[in-house]
Amino acid sequence: MLAVTAPDHVPSGPVAVLANPVAGRGRHRGLLPAVLERLGAAGRPVELLRARTPGEAEAACHAAVAGGAGALVAVGGDGTVHRAVQAVAGTAVPFGPVPAGTGNDFAADTGFPVDPLAAVDVIAAALAAGRSRPVDLARLVRPDGDGRWYVAVLAAGFDAIVNERANRMRRPRGPRRYDLAILVELARLRPRRYRLSLDGVPQEVDAVLVAVGNTAGYGGGMRICPDADPTDGLLDVVVGGRFDRRTLMRVKPRIYRGTHVTHPLVRTYRARTVELAAEGITTYADGERAFDLPVTVTAVPAALRLLR
Repeated sequence: MLAVTAPDHVPSGPVAVLANPVAGRGRHRGLLPAVLERLGAAGRPVELLRARTPGEAEAACHAAVAGGAGALVAVGGDGTVHRAVQAVAGTAVPFGPVPAGTGNDFAADTGFPVDPLAAVDVIAAALAAGRSRPVDLARLVRPDGDGRWYVAVLAAGFDAIVNERANRMRRPRGPRRYDLAILVELARLRPRRYRLSLDGVPQEVDAVLVAVGNTAGYGGGMRICPDADPTDGLLDVVVGGRFDRRTLMRVKPRIYRGTHVTHPLVRTYRARTVELAAEGITTYADGERAFDLPVTVTAVPAALRLLR
């Protein structure tokens, strides 16, 4: 497993910028010229990456890093960050997130301003000063060895099931589709039997919520793993047990404050490596569809350098 051990500096080379034009439902569409201008003021060439799909975006980031980019900046939400980080994880190429999506949890949890242009100014100042700071990432691997990095939270319970349902639905469009998916899956709610191994110590639990966090938040401000620290070399695991529908709906608003972890049905753990298995669950990492269970998640210290 790779981790960055390079000294605190920014390699020479242009600044590659990945921008998602539909992030945040397009409300920051006019932001890009100002982003590019402010990054250019740091004294380096700036190259805008061209991509029409998430797959093309990820490939463009890999090509930019392989081609000698000195830094990578992602303009969008956690999904855009997720795609970009696949290219810079485990390298000395630093990264800057510009929060311009519907969910900007990673940027917020690592200390960037919520205002996109204010975040650009932080990134540009770090570029000009040659400064970067290490943070941990999580490495998600399935049994065949295929793996992905993620920055924030792996959802592997009711939240992932709802995402999977919403992604299969053609109508309605927009956020109402997610609301409808919640209603459909609430009617089908039942605890699943999970097999967990935390640093090699196995256990079985019946649960409706399971999250493995490198940082605290997901879903645009829900503090599902409220004590997660992306500099401690550990993953935070939150397990919500045998909730019925009524209790789950009462507890759900508490997730925004992170106080759900005090509920008697919630258990929290910390581990460097988490093995997770259950039947019929597809995980979501940083809000992006990832792997079917079983998976292994490992905390990788200092795997990403942030332009802060």
